[in-house]
Amino acid sequence: MARFTDRTVIVTGAAQGIGEGYAKALAAEQAKVVVADLNSERGEAVAKQITADGGTAVFREVDVSDPESTAAVAEFTVGEFGRIDHLVNNAAIYGGMKLDLLLTVPWDYYKKFMSVNLDGALNMTRAVWKQMSKQGGGSIVNQSSTAAWQYSGFYGLAKAGINSLTQQLAHELGGSNIRINAIAPGPIDTEATRSIVPGKYVDELVKTAAIKRLGTPEDLVGACLYLLSDDAKWVTGQILNVDGGQVFRA
Repeated sequence: MARFTDRTVIVTGAAQGIGEGYAKALAAEQAKVVVADLNSERGEAVAKQITADGGTAVFREVDVSDPESTAAVAEFTVGEFGRIDHLVNNAAIYGGMKLDLLLTVPWDYYKKFMSVNLDGALNMTRAVWKQMSKQGGGSIVNQSSTAAWQYSGFYGLAKAGINSLTQQLAHELGGSNIRINAIAPGPIDTEATRSIVPGKYVDELVKTAAIKRLGTPEDLVGACLYLLSDDAKWVTGQILNVDGGQVFRA
């Protein structure tokens, strides 16, 4: 059954990988999807593929670190579809990310990284919440990571920030009937992961999980659809691990 008929959703970072998987799955359940990304070539291709498959999607360029850009994508969405029901904050600097220590990473790079990987989710939420509230509510999913509970430098710091942001915003948005939750994936087999994580380290990560394989973007789709949908209408402020049993949290 299509849970998102007549619903509109913005998916950031939807030009490839996990975000692309979310966008296509939402369109398959009849959502009208805004594929939002900096990469216009790949983003346009994803939107065109969704349309060719019988779904409804448009591309819009966005820089989530820029409040003016996030406000513009929200305005575009309302102009295109008349409403905003759901938001997936998936955009992040990951593929091609610098590998460095918190103690030594160049400050300008660190600030840019955090402006996308942490502040970007807040910028997008600030851009959409008034429209959602005016409509009577909505739901948001943030992309976290199991890196939030392990040593992983500034990447883990950003994801720990996403977890706290999710919990804090749940209280600020609850009065407007807007729910916000996060998904924390374990290691996922994507182009970005293959480009940045050494194969030997990936093998070690797999060994620590209960299910001995890398995850796939498809493994995350069910959690995203559930948290956005009315099936989770009394779920907010939660961080849902989808990680093959990699991390135990008390």
